[in-house]
Amino acid sequence: MFQFPGGYVEKVLISSCLMGARVRYDGKSKTLENQLLATWRAEGRLISLCPEMAAGLPTPRAPAEIAPGATAQAVLRGRGAVYDKDGLDMTADFVNGANLALEVAKENGCRFALLTDGSPSCGSSRVYSGDFNGQTHQGEGVVAARLRAAGVRVFAQHQLNDLARALEEAENSGQ
Repeated sequence: MFQFPGGYVEKVLISSCLMGARVRYDGKSKTLENQLLATWRAEGRLISLCPEMAAGLPTPRAPAEIAPGATAQAVLRGRGAVYDKDGLDMTADFVNGANLALEVAKENGCRFALLTDGSPSCGSSRVYSGDFNGQTHQGEGVVAARLRAAGVRVFAQHQLNDLARALEEAENSGQ
């Protein structure tokens, strides 16, 4: 939280691809055009980060998924893995990205995050199956799991209005 004249304003960690950065595995963005984001950007409350790029992964790169049957929590505990489509073990990179995301969130006082759903890093409600067949299932990515475990409230891009309500409640309560 930081103070503006008139009160506190929460900062939000946001996936860079949602802000228009071409950082996704396919070299594209997933730009989220919305007046709320434009306002938050103008207020300086958005902290943009691509955990995969922060961990040193290139763009473009082969798509990666959490291994079938594993969860993000298992990956973080060393009992699960993330593989790219070619079978390369990417686990260390994804765990490193999650740790860097948490570090950035802490450094900037971000108690909220808006992340790209479906991603093995940023998925907050759905992730791909691990079979590279285009199917998703309920679950979360490694970054979302790491942030939630540290008390950061994580939202997907389709939950923007829920995030806005949560920010308003937090700011009105002064917490």
